[in-house]
Amino acid sequence: MRTLLVGALLLGAAGHGRAQGNLEIDTPAIAALRAAMQQRHQQIAAHYDAGAVGLTADGLVAIRDAGQVPLSQRGRLSALVAAENRDREALYREIARANGHPEWREQVQATFAQRWIDKARRGWWVQRPDKGWAQR
Repeated sequence: MRTLLVGALLLGAAGHGRAQGNLEIDTPAIAALRAAMQQRHQQIAAHYDAGAVGLTADGLVAIRDAGQVPLSQRGRLSALVAAENRDREALYREIARANGHPEWREQVQATFAQRWIDKARRGWWVQRPDKGWAQR
């Protein structure tokens, strides 16, 4: 999705107050994940537009309405969503690890989740914590 995130962010370190982490940090593993996600986004974007796929409250993507996708394309979409979610989870883990704090993975994921929901295009479906699905 466009630029994944920019700048530094304050992350809560498990019971240790706040520590500054860099979400823009780059390593070969992070660069490879971002490139794969960017390429895949081109294939998923039309499904966001159609309402078939939405952004979840936990920083992943989900097939929200399979009825928006022809039966012959549903298997391919399921595979794309599964690959996207694997890469997103790996990205969160790698960013936390690259910051020297693998225990920050959950905070990194929560921050990405909120940013992606905030930056979703108008008309895309997003899942808000305790509120369910809604169009942005």
